[in-house]
Amino acid sequence: TPYGPIEQLTKLLGIQALNLLSSPGLTWIATVIADVWKTTPFIAIILLAGLQTIPNDLYEAFKLEGGQPRQAFYRITIPLLQPYILISLIFRLAQAIGVFDLIQIMTGGGPAGSTESLALYAYLNAMRFLDFGYSATIMLGSFILLVLTCLIIYLLVTQSNLVNGSYK
Repeated sequence: TPYGPIEQLTKLLGIQALNLLSSPGLTWIATVIADVWKTTPFIAIILLAGLQTIPNDLYEAFKLEGGQPRQAFYRITIPLLQPYILISLIFRLAQAIGVFDLIQIMTGGGPAGSTESLALYAYLNAMRFLDFGYSATIMLGSFILLVLTCLIIYLLVTQSNLVNGSYK
């Protein structure tokens, strides 16, 4: 729309209007940016909670033994944050697969279906064409895909931890 803040900024700079929600490539980028903007605080809170569980004694002991801050990050912080990173990854994956509200509000799946997600596709089939069986099949398939993907991520992370010796 010509009234959004980005369009006003481009007008102020003398650049031609971008029409972010009218071309398929730009619309997809705009929805991805909006989705990341919407969900980043949730992930940040999960990671902050994980950081608060790491005792300061570990960092003090590491520093006394001559460890550098960068080494402490890779040897203490990242390994102890791994479960929180895994949970964040799984939550974010589930949110990304099931994104409906943002795309419905911003574009309705358009232009030309370029931003249509599985959830929106199932919704449109159920409400426009009254094909509830097909919509249920789509959602069940996406649920199975999500569960399998989360299981694979979990197994890969736990296997790498077993190999590295983190879960002794």
